Amino acid sequence: MEDFKNVAPLQEFDWDAFENGSAAAGMSKEQLEQAYDTTLNKVADNEVVNGTVTAINKREVIVNIGYKSDGIIPISEFRYNPDLKVGDEVEVYIENTEDKKGQLLLSASVT
Repeated sequence: MEDFKNVAPLQEFDWDAFENGSAAAGMSKEQLEQAYDTTLNKVADNEVVNGTVTAINKREVIVNIGYKSDGIIPISEFRYNPDLKVGDEVEVYIENTEDKKGQLLLSASVT
């Protein structure tokens, strides 16, 4: 946090444009949407993809596949990988890209 103490504000930032909702460096809404969409992976149901373990607790493993949200997998599905740790790359199966709550549903892929 100490690095942030010496951060100077941008002198050329257009606060009026920001308040009017058009301060995105002169980009149109369509250009912003396209830039946002290109940062996300395109995934589909019933696909096997690689993901990175971002967190582990007693009940579940959180996996990032580069989609709009991380997926949660019960830790019991990784019982054949007892040495699993944060940062490991794993193959996962996409059961559903969005359930009723908007959650990405993943399952551990057994290869």
